[in-house]
Amino acid sequence: MEINRIIPYAAGDSIAASRDFYLDVFGLQVGMQDPVLVLRSPTNPTAQLIIPPPGMENPQPRFGIDVGDPEAVDAAHAEVTRRGLGVVYPLTDELWGVHRFFLEDPSGTVVNVLAHLP
Repeated sequence: MEINRIIPYAAGDSIAASRDFYLDVFGLQVGMQDPVLVLRSPTNPTAQLIIPPPGMENPQPRFGIDVGDPEAVDAAHAEVTRRGLGVVYPLTDELWGVHRFFLEDPSGTVVNVLAHLP
């Protein structure tokens, strides 16, 4: 399985304040604002930070793993299911063009496994 990037998630208690902080202090750029705020490096577009609005996702993932393509998401889901691991958000095609599911790792950390739809 190819891992394209691992994306951390920040708390979204104040989206506007968080956006201003990361833009002003670190020079990040807005990559997307709906449904989540995605901030990215101007020199490395795969270096990203996601800030979802409060209550958007239940459970809230701590980070995302981009596995490159929807078939790899399906393969990861099949492996997670085969191992009897906890899928906490079902395999879904989101309206904003992402194929994903969430699972809990052995320590209870929620992970978003995703790929962009073609």
